[in-house]
Amino acid sequence: MRATPENDQKAYRLAKYYLAEILQIREPIIEKYLNPLSIHPVQKSKNALYQRLLESAQNANMKPKIIGDAIGGVDKLALILNGFDPEYVSKTYGDNWEAVLDQIVEKLKPKGMVRRAPRSIWPSYCKTILSAAEFIRQFDSIDKFFEWVDYFDRDDRSRAALPMLLDHEIEGFGFALSCDFLKELGYVNFPKPDVHLRDIFTALELCPDGIDDYKLFKAIIRVARNASVTPYALDKVFWLIGSGNFYADPEIGFIGSHQKEFVDFARSNITRP
Repeated sequence: MRATPENDQKAYRLAKYYLAEILQIREPIIEKYLNPLSIHPVQKSKNALYQRLLESAQNANMKPKIIGDAIGGVDKLALILNGFDPEYVSKTYGDNWEAVLDQIVEKLKPKGMVRRAPRSIWPSYCKTILSAAEFIRQFDSIDKFFEWVDYFDRDDRSRAALPMLLDHEIEGFGFALSCDFLKELGYVNFPKPDVHLRDIFTALELCPDGIDDYKLFKAIIRVARNASVTPYALDKVFWLIGSGNFYADPEIGFIGSHQKEFVDFARSNITRP
């Protein structure tokens, strides 16, 4: 099998079929996940933008369990961040990540061990909290932020430069988490090149093995274009299969990953006429 426009289109079509017919997820539920604004409303303040950024910042590897789950959700950080006020955070903590962590331990009492080595998850996340506050402070209003993102999003050639820039502006963010932040704000052209999409794309030969996040990002956009859907929609369909996490539907909840089963199913069907 090789990556062709036809195979790109089939891969997406089979993924949606798998969700609806094999996993028995109702079509309205699937469609809800394919529209970012049906789950996440448009952010209307810099504080809300800051909170959304910190939610994306913990969406990697073990961070959701060590950070979000440990304190009952990222929203609980409002207690020590003055309602996610970036001005307050910068003036109160400066670049002192240890002071942030002290407040988290004292007031939020996270479950489990809180390691304090500089490269551990909690210290790293506290550094993200501080650099993210400085980043958000640059903008006079949330409208100015959206104007800035729109500038990059309008041009196919410059779009990928934005997550690269965010990677440098916000400590510990990275290209993939930058894409996650932007797509969950409603920017459908910034799919997240995460582990689920990487594994499925590689297994179905939709991209070469071992490519970096930037090239996977471009591959996701290519497949979406050939399937005539937004990169966001394509991202979500494969992510739901890989993660099994229907986070906006408690009655479904976490059904476990069906990544391997889907790959076997797709391989046996993608080459059929």
